[in-house]
Amino acid sequence: MAIITISRGSHSRGKEIAERVARELGYECFSREILLEASQEFNVPELRLERALHDAPSFLDRLTHRRERYVAFIRQSFLERVRRDNVVYHGLAGHFFVQHVSHVLKVRIVADLKDRIRLVMARDNLGEAAAAEFLAKIDRERRRWGQALYGIDTDDPRLYDLVVHVHRISTDDAVRMIRDTAALPHFRATPESRQALDDLLLSARVKAAVVEKWPVAEVEAKEGGVVVTVEAALAQEVRANDEIRRLVGGVEGLKDLRVRVLPYNMGGPPRATGGS
Repeated sequence: MAIITISRGSHSRGKEIAERVARELGYECFSREILLEASQEFNVPELRLERALHDAPSFLDRLTHRRERYVAFIRQSFLERVRRDNVVYHGLAGHFFVQHVSHVLKVRIVADLKDRIRLVMARDNLGEAAAAEFLAKIDRERRRWGQALYGIDTDDPRLYDLVVHVHRISTDDAVRMIRDTAALPHFRATPESRQALDDLLLSARVKAAVVEKWPVAEVEAKEGGVVVTVEAALAQEVRANDEIRRLVGGVEGLKDLRVRVLPYNMGGPPRATGGS
């Protein structure tokens, strides 16, 4: 009973490996489905959500907090899915969203650049130089994405439980390694690890509920209790408290809410701004 996230570079056979692992384990396999579900749930075009995951943050994103909104929606959809257990997710960001859940097996698939270039050349009918530049651009964007949103380098092996270099190790070997690792006792769900996942999911639901009005609010959840921290003018403290309580009133699993309103940070821009 495990959750497997597979982070992969572009054209590294990660999709193929993820689908085969899921088939052999009898698990559900998903990737883009979370974008479709988030698009339908929050009425945001799927293309905008996809760009939020794959493009590095722009200056406009930083001004409008558009990226925070879209990632909050994707995060909730992702956690709703993985809460079912027995799933394999392949794509960007999965391992970020469940960093501290012990029954999640976090895998990174890497491949030699020359092998990746050959795959792009064959798929897109490109020359070697154009294929190399295409991959370099994708890799740069993904590293910048991780640094901007989480301060983490997606290539850092410490983020993963298992790093598989697909070269001398075949895809058959990679599938076998992931399958066997997932069966280890450490990756079995426990009451504590399930609670950790429930806390993340509740936090994500609350964040998605408030993000339009309070895009950089900090949300912490534990066993049904939630603390939402925002910055606002002291004169707006009561209004901010009331507004946040109204926004999260229908959130599933919420038992107790505490709103912390901090005065604006005079040394820089506020971390959260309320709606009108």
